[in-house]
Amino acid sequence: MLTMMPLEETRLLARVAFLYYMSGMKQSEIADQLDLSQATVSRLLRRAHETGIVRISLATPPDVFTELEDALTKRYKLKSAIVVDCDPDDDDEQIQQRLGMAAAYYVEASLGRDEVIGLSSWSATLLAMVDAMHPLNRQPGTPVVQILGGLGNPSASIYAARLTERFTNLVRGTAIYLPAPGVVPSKETRDSLLQDPYIGQAAAHFDQITLALVGIGSLEPSVLLSRSGNVFSAEELETLRQNGAVGDVCLRFFGSDGQSITTALDKRIMSIQRDQLRRVRRIVGIAGGKRKREAIRAALLGGWVNVIITDRFTAEFLL
Repeated sequence: MLTMMPLEETRLLARVAFLYYMSGMKQSEIADQLDLSQATVSRLLRRAHETGIVRISLATPPDVFTELEDALTKRYKLKSAIVVDCDPDDDDEQIQQRLGMAAAYYVEASLGRDEVIGLSSWSATLLAMVDAMHPLNRQPGTPVVQILGGLGNPSASIYAARLTERFTNLVRGTAIYLPAPGVVPSKETRDSLLQDPYIGQAAAHFDQITLALVGIGSLEPSVLLSRSGNVFSAEELETLRQNGAVGDVCLRFFGSDGQSITTALDKRIMSIQRDQLRRVRRIVGIAGGKRKREAIRAALLGGWVNVIITDRFTAEFLL
Protein backbone atom coordinates (compact mmCIF):
# COMPACT_ATOMS: atom_id res chain seq x y z
CA MET A 1 0.00 0.00 0.00
CA LEU A 2 2.88 2.36 0.76
CA THR A 3 4.38 1.85 -2.71
CA MET A 4 1.20 3.26 -4.26
CA MET A 5 1.40 6.49 -2.28
CA PRO A 6 3.25 9.62 -3.39
CA LEU A 7 6.54 10.00 -1.53
CA GLU A 8 5.47 13.39 -0.19
CA GLU A 9 2.36 11.89 1.42
CA THR A 10 4.36 9.02 2.88
CA ARG A 11 6.88 11.48 4.29
CA LEU A 12 4.13 13.59 5.90
CA LEU A 13 2.44 10.55 7.43
CA ALA A 14 5.74 9.39 8.88
CA ARG A 15 6.55 12.87 10.20
CA VAL A 16 3.21 13.30 11.94
CA ALA A 17 3.39 9.77 13.40
CA PHE A 18 6.93 10.35 14.69
CA LEU A 19 6.01 13.62 16.39
CA TYR A 20 2.94 12.08 18.01
CA TYR A 21 4.21 8.65 19.08
CA MET A 22 7.94 9.18 19.52
CA SER A 23 8.22 12.84 20.53
CA GLY A 24 5.08 12.81 22.67
CA MET A 25 3.58 15.92 21.11
CA LYS A 26 -0.15 16.61 21.28
CA GLN A 27 -2.16 16.74 18.08
CA SER A 28 -2.75 20.47 18.56
CA GLU A 29 1.01 21.06 18.91
CA ILE A 30 1.72 19.10 15.74
CA ALA A 31 -0.92 21.09 13.90
CA ASP A 32 0.72 24.36 14.95
CA GLN A 33 4.21 23.19 14.07
CA LEU A 34 3.30 21.85 10.62
CA ASP A 35 0.65 24.46 9.81
CA LEU A 36 -2.10 21.88 9.58
CA SER A 37 -5.56 21.74 11.10
CA GLN A 38 -6.02 19.42 14.09
CA ALA A 39 -8.62 17.49 12.08
CA THR A 40 -5.99 16.89 9.38
CA VAL A 41 -3.47 15.67 11.95
CA SER A 42 -6.07 13.24 13.33
CA ARG A 43 -6.83 12.01 9.80
CA LEU A 44 -3.13 11.55 9.02
CA LEU A 45 -2.55 9.53 12.20
CA ARG A 46 -5.47 7.28 11.31
CA ARG A 47 -4.03 6.91 7.79
CA ALA A 48 -0.63 6.03 9.27
CA HIS A 49 -2.27 3.11 11.05
CA GLU A 50 -4.11 1.96 7.94
CA THR A 51 -0.98 1.97 5.78
CA GLY A 52 1.20 0.18 8.33
CA ILE A 53 3.52 3.11 9.04
CA VAL A 54 2.37 2.82 12.65
CA ARG A 55 2.23 -0.68 14.11
CA ILE A 56 1.38 -1.07 17.77
CA SER A 57 2.65 -4.06 19.72
CA LEU A 58 1.89 -4.85 23.34
CA ALA A 59 4.58 -6.41 25.50
CA THR A 60 2.38 -8.32 27.94
CA PRO A 61 4.17 -9.54 31.09
CA PRO A 62 4.16 -13.35 31.45
CA ASP A 63 1.83 -13.36 34.47
CA VAL A 64 -0.76 -11.03 32.89
CA PHE A 65 -3.55 -12.58 30.80
CA THR A 66 -5.04 -9.73 28.81
CA GLU A 67 -6.21 -11.94 25.93
CA LEU A 68 -7.99 -14.33 28.30
CA GLU A 69 -9.65 -11.41 30.06
CA ASP A 70 -10.81 -9.92 26.77
CA ALA A 71 -12.13 -13.29 25.57
CA LEU A 72 -14.09 -13.83 28.80
CA THR A 73 -15.54 -10.33 28.64
CA LYS A 74 -16.76 -10.87 25.09
CA ARG A 75 -17.93 -14.46 25.55
CA TYR A 76 -20.11 -13.71 28.58
CA LYS A 77 -20.87 -10.02 27.88
CA LEU A 78 -19.17 -8.87 31.07
CA LYS A 79 -18.16 -5.42 32.20
CA SER A 80 -14.73 -6.74 33.05
CA ALA A 81 -12.70 -9.88 33.76
CA ILE A 82 -9.53 -10.23 35.82
CA VAL A 83 -7.46 -13.41 35.45
CA VAL A 84 -4.76 -14.15 38.00
CA ASP A 85 -1.78 -16.44 37.64
CA CYS A 86 -1.49 -19.64 39.62
CA ASP A 87 0.38 -22.94 39.48
CA PRO A 88 -1.28 -26.18 38.40
CA ASP A 89 -0.71 -27.75 41.81
CA ASP A 90 -1.97 -24.77 43.88
CA ASP A 91 -4.59 -25.78 46.44
CA ASP A 92 -7.82 -23.88 47.12
CA GLU A 93 -6.26 -21.75 49.85
CA GLN A 94 -3.40 -20.61 47.62
CA ILE A 95 -5.80 -19.75 44.81
CA GLN A 96 -8.03 -17.86 47.23
CA GLN A 97 -5.09 -15.76 48.39
CA ARG A 98 -4.18 -14.82 44.81
CA LEU A 99 -7.78 -13.99 43.97
CA GLY A 100 -8.06 -11.97 47.16
CA MET A 101 -5.06 -9.82 46.24
CA ALA A 102 -6.47 -9.15 42.77
CA ALA A 103 -9.90 -8.32 44.20
CA ALA A 104 -8.36 -5.97 46.77
CA TYR A 105 -6.59 -3.99 44.06
CA TYR A 106 -9.75 -3.92 41.93
CA VAL A 107 -11.78 -2.44 44.78
CA GLU A 108 -9.06 0.05 45.73
CA ALA A 109 -8.72 1.23 42.12
CA SER A 110 -12.37 1.34 41.07
CA LEU A 111 -14.43 2.29 44.12
CA GLY A 112 -16.55 5.30 43.20
CA ARG A 113 -17.52 8.28 45.30
CA ASP A 114 -21.22 7.51 45.83
CA GLU A 115 -21.16 3.73 46.03
CA VAL A 116 -23.44 1.60 48.16
CA ILE A 117 -21.52 -1.64 48.64
CA GLY A 118 -23.12 -5.03 49.12
CA LEU A 119 -20.89 -7.61 50.79
CA SER A 120 -21.56 -11.32 51.05
CA SER A 121 -20.41 -13.33 54.05
CA TRP A 122 -19.04 -16.85 54.46
CA SER A 123 -16.71 -16.44 51.49
CA ALA A 124 -13.05 -17.39 51.88
CA THR A 125 -12.10 -15.38 48.78
CA LEU A 126 -13.75 -12.25 50.16
CA LEU A 127 -11.95 -12.78 53.45
CA ALA A 128 -8.67 -13.06 51.50
CA MET A 129 -9.59 -9.81 49.70
CA VAL A 130 -10.07 -7.99 52.99
CA ASP A 131 -6.78 -9.38 54.31
CA ALA A 132 -4.99 -7.94 51.25
CA MET A 133 -6.64 -4.50 51.20
CA HIS A 134 -5.07 -1.20 52.26
CA PRO A 135 -6.99 1.59 54.03
CA LEU A 136 -8.50 3.97 51.49
CA ASN A 137 -8.18 7.72 51.69
CA ARG A 138 -11.76 8.75 50.94
CA GLN A 139 -14.66 10.59 52.45
CA PRO A 140 -16.24 8.59 55.29
CA GLY A 141 -19.74 7.20 55.31
CA THR A 142 -19.93 4.77 52.36
CA PRO A 143 -22.73 2.30 53.22
CA VAL A 144 -21.54 -1.29 53.39
CA VAL A 145 -24.54 -3.61 53.41
CA GLN A 146 -24.31 -7.23 54.46
CA ILE A 147 -26.33 -9.13 51.83
CA LEU A 148 -26.19 -12.64 53.31
CA GLY A 149 -27.05 -13.51 56.88
CA GLY A 150 -23.93 -13.57 59.01
CA LEU A 151 -25.01 -15.35 62.17
CA GLY A 152 -24.20 -18.99 62.71
CA ASN A 153 -22.12 -21.19 64.94
CA PRO A 154 -20.29 -18.96 67.46
CA SER A 155 -16.90 -20.36 66.49
CA ALA A 156 -17.50 -19.45 62.84
CA SER A 157 -19.47 -16.21 63.13
CA ILE A 158 -16.22 -14.34 63.78
CA TYR A 159 -15.42 -14.80 60.08
CA ALA A 160 -18.53 -12.92 58.92
CA ALA A 161 -18.02 -10.23 61.56
CA ARG A 162 -14.34 -9.91 60.66
CA LEU A 163 -15.17 -9.66 56.99
CA THR A 164 -17.82 -6.96 57.34
CA GLU A 165 -16.15 -4.91 60.07
CA ARG A 166 -12.68 -4.88 58.56
CA PHE A 167 -13.91 -4.11 55.05
CA THR A 168 -16.06 -1.27 56.35
CA ASN A 169 -13.12 0.21 58.25
CA LEU A 170 -10.83 -0.09 55.23
CA VAL A 171 -13.22 1.88 52.99
CA ARG A 172 -14.14 4.30 55.82
CA GLY A 173 -17.71 3.15 55.50
CA THR A 174 -20.78 2.68 57.65
CA ALA A 175 -21.73 -0.95 58.26
CA ILE A 176 -25.33 -2.06 57.83
CA TYR A 177 -25.50 -5.56 59.25
CA LEU A 178 -27.95 -8.34 58.48
CA PRO A 179 -28.14 -9.85 61.99
CA ALA A 180 -29.68 -13.18 61.04
CA PRO A 181 -28.55 -16.64 59.97
CA GLY A 182 -28.10 -17.28 56.27
CA VAL A 183 -30.51 -20.24 56.50
CA VAL A 184 -33.45 -20.24 58.90
CA PRO A 185 -35.70 -23.17 59.89
CA SER A 186 -38.81 -22.13 57.97
CA LYS A 187 -40.47 -19.53 55.77
CA GLU A 188 -42.44 -18.37 58.80
CA THR A 189 -39.20 -17.77 60.70
CA ARG A 190 -37.82 -15.74 57.80
CA ASP A 191 -41.00 -13.66 57.53
CA SER A 192 -40.93 -13.00 61.25
CA LEU A 193 -37.25 -11.99 61.21
CA LEU A 194 -37.88 -9.52 58.41
CA GLN A 195 -40.11 -7.59 60.82
CA ASP A 196 -37.10 -6.91 63.04
CA PRO A 197 -36.08 -3.25 62.53
CA TYR A 198 -32.36 -3.98 62.13
CA ILE A 199 -32.92 -6.79 59.66
CA GLY A 200 -35.50 -4.69 57.86
CA GLN A 201 -33.03 -1.81 57.62
CA ALA A 202 -30.49 -4.02 55.88
CA ALA A 203 -33.09 -5.49 53.51
CA ALA A 204 -34.31 -1.99 52.65
CA HIS A 205 -30.81 -1.12 51.40
CA PHE A 206 -30.62 -4.04 48.96
CA ASP A 207 -32.26 -2.02 46.17
CA GLN A 208 -29.73 0.81 46.63
CA ILE A 209 -26.57 -1.26 46.15
CA THR A 210 -24.30 -0.16 43.28
CA LEU A 211 -21.40 -2.57 43.86
CA ALA A 212 -21.86 -6.14 45.08
CA LEU A 213 -18.90 -8.30 46.09
CA VAL A 214 -19.83 -11.97 46.15
CA GLY A 215 -18.35 -15.43 46.15
CA ILE A 216 -19.65 -18.17 43.87
CA GLY A 217 -20.41 -21.43 45.62
CA SER A 218 -20.58 -24.97 44.31
CA LEU A 219 -23.40 -27.25 45.39
CA GLU A 220 -21.14 -28.84 47.98
CA PRO A 221 -20.55 -26.12 50.60
CA SER A 222 -17.08 -24.82 51.31
CA VAL A 223 -15.34 -25.64 54.58
CA LEU A 224 -15.99 -22.09 55.81
CA LEU A 225 -19.70 -22.24 54.99
CA SER A 226 -20.03 -25.71 56.51
CA ARG A 227 -18.47 -24.54 59.77
CA SER A 228 -20.86 -21.61 59.91
CA GLY A 229 -23.94 -23.78 60.16
CA ASN A 230 -25.56 -21.86 57.30
CA VAL A 231 -26.03 -24.92 55.12
CA PHE A 232 -28.77 -27.30 54.12
CA SER A 233 -28.84 -30.92 55.21
CA ALA A 234 -27.56 -33.71 52.98
CA GLU A 235 -31.16 -34.55 52.07
CA GLU A 236 -31.92 -30.93 51.17
CA LEU A 237 -28.77 -30.68 49.06
CA GLU A 238 -29.85 -33.84 47.27
CA THR A 239 -33.19 -32.17 46.52
CA LEU A 240 -31.34 -29.23 45.02
CA ARG A 241 -29.13 -31.58 43.01
CA GLN A 242 -32.17 -33.46 41.66
CA ASN A 243 -33.60 -30.11 40.58
CA GLY A 244 -30.43 -29.42 38.60
CA ALA A 245 -28.60 -27.02 40.93
CA VAL A 246 -24.86 -26.66 40.36
CA GLY A 247 -23.99 -23.57 42.39
CA ASP A 248 -25.11 -20.46 44.22
CA VAL A 249 -24.54 -16.78 44.83
CA CYS A 250 -25.62 -15.69 48.33
CA LEU A 251 -27.28 -19.12 48.71
CA ARG A 252 -29.54 -18.41 45.71
CA PHE A 253 -29.09 -21.57 43.67
CA PHE A 254 -28.97 -21.96 39.89
CA GLY A 255 -28.64 -24.70 37.30
CA SER A 256 -25.97 -25.33 34.68
CA ASP A 257 -27.65 -22.81 32.36
CA GLY A 258 -27.57 -20.15 35.05
CA GLN A 259 -31.32 -20.12 35.58
CA SER A 260 -32.67 -19.93 39.13
CA ILE A 261 -33.53 -23.16 40.91
CA THR A 262 -36.53 -22.33 43.06
CA THR A 263 -37.68 -24.80 45.70
CA ALA A 264 -39.27 -24.49 49.12
CA LEU A 265 -35.72 -24.15 50.49
CA ASP A 266 -35.41 -20.76 48.80
CA LYS A 267 -37.95 -19.31 51.21
CA ARG A 268 -35.65 -20.09 54.15
CA ILE A 269 -32.72 -17.99 52.94
CA MET A 270 -31.87 -14.62 54.45
CA SER A 271 -30.06 -12.84 51.64
CA ILE A 272 -30.51 -10.48 48.75
CA GLN A 273 -33.06 -11.70 46.19
CA ARG A 274 -31.94 -12.69 42.69
CA ASP A 275 -33.95 -9.86 41.03
CA GLN A 276 -32.41 -7.32 43.40
CA LEU A 277 -28.93 -8.61 42.66
CA ARG A 278 -29.46 -8.36 38.89
CA ARG A 279 -30.26 -4.65 39.21
CA VAL A 280 -26.88 -3.89 40.81
CA ARG A 281 -24.64 -1.98 38.39
CA ARG A 282 -21.48 -3.96 39.22
CA ILE A 283 -21.72 -7.52 40.55
CA VAL A 284 -18.21 -8.79 41.17
CA GLY A 285 -17.81 -12.55 41.50
CA ILE A 286 -14.54 -13.66 43.09
CA ALA A 287 -14.02 -17.39 42.70
CA GLY A 288 -11.70 -19.98 41.23
CA GLY A 289 -10.34 -23.48 41.55
CA LYS A 290 -11.34 -26.74 39.89
CA ARG A 291 -14.14 -27.51 42.34
CA LYS A 292 -16.06 -24.37 41.39
CA ARG A 293 -15.61 -24.28 37.62
CA GLU A 294 -19.07 -25.54 36.67
CA ALA A 295 -20.68 -23.15 39.15
CA ILE A 296 -18.67 -20.20 37.85
CA ARG A 297 -19.63 -20.94 34.26
CA ALA A 298 -23.29 -21.21 35.21
CA ALA A 299 -23.10 -17.94 37.17
CA LEU A 300 -21.68 -16.20 34.11
CA LEU A 301 -24.26 -17.71 31.77
CA GLY A 302 -27.08 -16.63 34.05
CA GLY A 303 -25.84 -13.09 34.58
CA TRP A 304 -25.41 -13.57 38.31
CA VAL A 305 -22.19 -11.55 38.07
CA ASN A 306 -20.97 -9.08 35.45
CA VAL A 307 -17.37 -8.82 36.66
CA ILE A 308 -15.36 -11.99 37.28
CA ILE A 309 -12.06 -12.39 39.12
CA THR A 310 -10.73 -15.91 38.65
CA ASP A 311 -7.59 -17.97 38.03
CA ARG A 312 -6.09 -18.67 34.62
CA PHE A 313 -6.94 -22.39 34.50
CA THR A 314 -10.56 -21.67 35.30
CA ALA A 315 -10.54 -18.92 32.66
CA GLU A 316 -9.28 -21.41 30.07
CA PHE A 317 -11.99 -23.86 31.12
CA LEU A 318 -14.67 -21.17 30.72
CA LEU A 319 -13.63 -20.57 27.14
